[in-house]
Amino acid sequence: MDRRRVNRRQGRLEPDLDDAIYGVHAVEEALASGEPPRAIHVADERKRDPAVRTILQRARELDVRVRFEPRAYFNQFPYKGNQGVIAFGAPFPYVTLDDLLRVEREGPALFVILDHITDPHNAGAIIRTAECAGAHGVVLPERRAAGVNATVRKAAAGAAAHVPIARVPNVAEAIRKLKKANVWVAGAHATAASIDFTEADFTRDLAFVIGAEGAGLAQLVKRECDYLVRIPMFGKVASLNASVAAALLLYEAARQRRAAGCPRCP
Repeated sequence: MDRRRVNRRQGRLEPDLDDAIYGVHAVEEALASGEPPRAIHVADERKRDPAVRTILQRARELDVRVRFEPRAYFNQFPYKGNQGVIAFGAPFPYVTLDDLLRVEREGPALFVILDHITDPHNAGAIIRTAECAGAHGVVLPERRAAGVNATVRKAAAGAAAHVPIARVPNVAEAIRKLKKANVWVAGAHATAASIDFTEADFTRDLAFVIGAEGAGLAQLVKRECDYLVRIPMFGKVASLNASVAAALLLYEAARQRRAAGCPRCP
């Protein structure tokens, strides 16, 4: 299906903004990902910028169309951090949950499930950390959540091109499917019964579930988790940013796995 929109005033097709990739680093990563963008737009005044010249050279090698635009072209986009470089790619290539379970890996699996996180900056930051920590995949719900749009790709700093991301119709059902595949599921949620995250066992096949700030995990999602983990709070603020919580959990998993004798495991 063609996801571009018609500009009724001018009678032409415009790219869907969800397919936009903006900023020098994100566009560099897109060119290196093996699925280069369809076109790149560069501000006229940045033609001789060394970082942009690297992008231009790589685009020529890959036969990606480049257009030079006046500053006014970039001012029409909502992305204030575009740095005068915007690319348009194909719709994001989501995988299926079955694909994630088939990902080749050394050692136990590590996945991250986002339970209706709507802030694209948080979603992008979690995807970035998941890739850096060696996670084997990220799961996003199809509705009431941030998909992999331009803002998410920017916040992920190119990581969305390197970690498989599945989109599922129902988070609770996805958790049930993971458990049937012998993946343990740990929900990040502070209750009296939650386990301190440094005392929980993260060395087995595992998926972390991260809830939205404020709302936290949905009740049904909490019930489906094998257990809940908490990050101790020592100040007056009751909770951490969702992306910070995800980072702590992912790197605690990496620490435990390396300590258990798996140096190449996440």
